[in-house]
Amino acid sequence: MNYKSKYAILIYLLFTGLQVYPQAFKLEDGSILEQDYSLIYSEHADAEEIQEGFDVTELILEHLADAYEWHIATFGHTHFSIPLPVIVKEKAGGWHVFSSARFEHGHAEYKGFYISEHGDYKGKIVEKDASGNETRPWDFSLTKNACSLLISSALLIIMILACARWYRKRQDKPTEISPKGFIALIEMLITSIVESIIKPCIGKNYKPYVPYLLTVFFFIFTNNLLGIIPLFPGGANVTGNIAVTCVLAICTFLVVNVFGTKEYWKEILWPEVPFWLKAPIPIMPIIELVGIFTKPFALMMRLFANILAGHSIVLGLTCMIFLTVSLGPALNAGMSLLAILLVVFIGFIELLVAFLQAYVFTMLSAVFIGLSKVEPHHAKH
Repeated sequence: MNYKSKYAILIYLLFTGLQVYPQAFKLEDGSILEQDYSLIYSEHADAEEIQEGFDVTELILEHLADAYEWHIATFGHTHFSIPLPVIVKEKAGGWHVFSSARFEHGHAEYKGFYISEHGDYKGKIVEKDASGNETRPWDFSLTKNACSLLISSALLIIMILACARWYRKRQDKPTEISPKGFIALIEMLITSIVESIIKPCIGKNYKPYVPYLLTVFFFIFTNNLLGIIPLFPGGANVTGNIAVTCVLAICTFLVVNVFGTKEYWKEILWPEVPFWLKAPIPIMPIIELVGIFTKPFALMMRLFANILAGHSIVLGLTCMIFLTVSLGPALNAGMSLLAILLVVFIGFIELLVAFLQAYVFTMLSAVFIGLSKVEPHHAKH
């Protein structure tokens, strides 16, 4: 096996590693059992107890949600995680800055703050008011998703600046030196996006929008890839978080509507349709105005749903190993092997989806921008 094959296998294993780090649940006798692969046939509980206490839905939602610490791994009863800074302001007090390690993985209280384990604020930092009810303080903490956003942004800036530096050095001899390796890959992606998406979709006035659309593509693509990697600095569900996709959709919404031409707004507010469709009841203008908001909404939901579904499928397939424990060792071993094979297959699919979703978001954004560049009809001839 040559070195290229070894590197390919190593990269694939890195991207398709199991992304489950289960915590613990209580058994009927009150004891705590770690949901760890090595403890499936633990002497503390039989197969029925393990399966009964294993909540698939809760496990999947827990690992897709944001967190105040970056969980690395669990060995036995020992949890390895990176604490993140907590920045909160009391409703009737001052600011507090401390490490999330003070919460001891959500099992402790610090300065009146703790992580709620149930209710509307489950998984969020809360405090209690005078009546004893849980309330949310002003929370500006650096959570796992926020930290991952900073890391991915830093990686993206470093990569692009490295490429720009290489091209700056090549200015004296532009025809004698050709890009290779990583630089060639980035050049291929940029050229492909510009030539196959941005120029055809926007038209002759495409250049002002190239920086934004390229930034969107590489930002989404980078975060999608990091989300597949199960080890730090990967594993965060950034593009599967609707708040992140909402901000991206709002950015496209602003670019489309702020820089839209007069003819674009004329077609929305007073389209060229029969008069009775515009007055006295403005049926078509209302439909067009609704369309302004449905386009970014579709962008937001498409990216969010596809990335969230991919992570959920991987977690769900992995849970098959635990759900079939009570069926006996032979059947459980067979289902475990099937689950592993399916996770490997979905790993390949997720690599493809990581690129496709970035490509589709960029393409649709370019299409919407192109539709806002409507010229007067006499200018088209």
